[in-house]
Amino acid sequence: MLFKNRHVISMKDFSREEIDYVLDTAEKLEPVARGEEKSRLLDGKIVSLLFFEPSTRTRLSFEVATRRLGGQVLNLGAVEASSVMKGENLADTIRVISKYADLIVLRHPLDGSARMAAEFASVPIINGGDGSVHHPTQTFLDLYTIRRESHLEGLKIAMAGDLKYGRTVHSLCHALSLYGAEMTFVSPPELRMPQEIVRDLQKQKIRVKETDSLEEIIGDVEVLYMTRVQRERFPDPEEYEKVKNKLRVTGDLLKGADPGLKILHPLPRVNEISPDVDATSHARYFEQAFYGVPTRMALLALAMGVIE
Repeated sequence: MLFKNRHVISMKDFSREEIDYVLDTAEKLEPVARGEEKSRLLDGKIVSLLFFEPSTRTRLSFEVATRRLGGQVLNLGAVEASSVMKGENLADTIRVISKYADLIVLRHPLDGSARMAAEFASVPIINGGDGSVHHPTQTFLDLYTIRRESHLEGLKIAMAGDLKYGRTVHSLCHALSLYGAEMTFVSPPELRMPQEIVRDLQKQKIRVKETDSLEEIIGDVEVLYMTRVQRERFPDPEEYEKVKNKLRVTGDLLKGADPGLKILHPLPRVNEISPDVDATSHARYFEQAFYGVPTRMALLALAMGVIE
């Protein structure tokens, strides 16, 4: 399967067979991610991290993934100290960094920025999140987490919280549709899943349910994927204040859950998951954060053609 020099822009660019191949590769690399084995797959390779908006887990996991494979990291650093502040456009930045690195991980606040960058890059581009639309590496790690902690085929999953602006759930919907998942969307009316996504799923004969109540669905799902209400995505601060605390997972709520329920969250969380949930058998969001390392190791190695 050909992955060398391939850009990772959107989950819609990948077939189920290709997704499975990435997940299989991640599983093979997990012992390296845990530090149990050593690897020099990226020896002599440089990965450039161009992050134009804040990130902790995505940036750090890409750094760890690169270093665990023996590669080096080239960081843009603070945007305020870069040539971007002098007026350099993204296309020129990509052209220049392509001369310095073997692969570029780009995170940018504008929708479509990663696909545009791929047009000007002479090395593979991995989308680390662009605007409110795509975050494919988060989706790959989410799928890997679900596969490791539950199962993918025919999964019953609820996605809850900010479904309007949350790019993680937008990408995840498409990917899970390839596995015949049953999806329940839980959100206040103001934060509903975009209806074009709902209609697209329904065209694929995916069972979709919408509600504003966690209590209503907590006993019927195998995975609950929580998201925070993202203040930075709201054009109107008053709209944010109205909805920020409407959905919350607590120990009391979980008394009605299936014993095998797994709770995921892309992090950071604010108030949507109570700390008393962390010690329960349902909590898998910290393991999920770790799974970003082997998953991103797989994408780096495949895109640079050092593993097949």
